[in-house]
Amino acid sequence: MTLDRTLLNEARDALRAADRVAVLTGAGVSAESNIPTFRDAQTGMWARFDPRQLASPEGFAEAPDRVWNWYRWRRELVASSRPNAGHDALATLQRSRPGVTLITQNVDGFHQQAGARDVLELHGSLQRTVCSVTRRVIDQDWLDEHADAEPPPSPHHPDGLARPDVVWFGEALPAAVIDAALDAAARCDLILVAGTSGEVHPAASLPFIARDHGARVIDVNPEATAISRMADWHLAGPSARWLPALICSA
Repeated sequence: MTLDRTLLNEARDALRAADRVAVLTGAGVSAESNIPTFRDAQTGMWARFDPRQLASPEGFAEAPDRVWNWYRWRRELVASSRPNAGHDALATLQRSRPGVTLITQNVDGFHQQAGARDVLELHGSLQRTVCSVTRRVIDQDWLDEHADAEPPPSPHHPDGLARPDVVWFGEALPAAVIDAALDAAARCDLILVAGTSGEVHPAASLPFIARDHGARVIDVNPEATAISRMADWHLAGPSARWLPALICSA
């Protein structure tokens, strides 16, 4: 892929000039680390299940062992990979200047592994396990001690079970996180969007909120989306190529 230098330079200048930057990332950023999207991960033995059987409170109540093993398999996929150049570039951007808020739809924790801080995880994280009743975090030592159970019991409630700290179908996004993301979108001078289809709400509304409050919009995505069509700059291609080039001098 050949980078469009004129487009790149314009977007880079806008990023450099912005005092407050919001960044929104989606599954496309982690797909370049060979992490399949939720739908793409429904392969092999998992292909026969409806998504709600694998990622909903009802599915967990019906077959907690099935849901636990589905997420254990996904965690193993994440553990076998690492952040890519796109994750690294965004962490560098955040470390190098104040006023950068990183918002992600991803649950793999790669932004933090790359060195990003205070990441707003809209959909939670595979890296955390919580009690299904109290939603208190369960320590890894406890999980290791009860590794034979699928899922392990919760140490926080007699009726609780261990579950991943992710947002399932039918569950609300964490209120404090979405409020912080909405505030960042409304207050930013520029929003950088990478690897998101723009189809999952409320995350998909964030670039439009930013634009409506006067922010410039940079969209990095191989395919054109609704966000791309309204963006000031659409950098068509993989984020692992565009983001380092965009951020290196910003």
